[in-house]
Amino acid sequence: MKNNLVVSLLIFFILSGCVGVSSKGIFGTGVSVATDPRTVGTQIDDSIMQKNLSARVILMNKDYFLTVKTKVLDGRIFLTGKVENPEEKLKLTKLAWETQGVRSVRNDIKIKEEFNFKQSAKDILITSQLTTALILNKKIKATNYQIDTYKKKIYIYGIAITPEERDLVLKEAKEILDVEDVIASILLVENLRIQKN
Repeated sequence: MKNNLVVSLLIFFILSGCVGVSSKGIFGTGVSVATDPRTVGTQIDDSIMQKNLSARVILMNKDYFLTVKTKVLDGRIFLTGKVENPEEKLKLTKLAWETQGVRSVRNDIKIKEEFNFKQSAKDILITSQLTTALILNKKIKATNYQIDTYKKKIYIYGIAITPEERDLVLKEAKEILDVEDVIASILLVENLRIQKN
């Protein structure tokens, strides 16, 4: 019995090292395991898929290390970033679907265009404004969301505890000045494959 307890604790510490007790959580936003609505097992599965996919993306092209972001949430893969041409975007989509355990793939990768400082600054401002709004809204668990903005389009990824919280996040996003569109991939806790009880 005592040996089983020691082995269980050892496994827990090894696995929590993979996920992190106050890890970067769902999307690197600082959410802790305790506040993440997914089970520890699901978090570990997502973390393994994330690392596997990231490594394969970099093997495909080392430049993707800086230009392509991958996120895994409950077996769902989200791709963002920029590539040179549509063929690369298709290859990355195929690569994501080949990941073991994948449930769906959402590819929001853009084709590279000439750098526009004014547009990039505006996108950063929009992201900052929405991040601040989510943090200040006490009815929203801001750590469960990641925001990317590209050409005045906001991409939101995350987990909402209730449909009302999801609606509040979307409302906050649509109220940001100069936003042209809001593309949301917000999962509800009740729709997660496996969740904490």
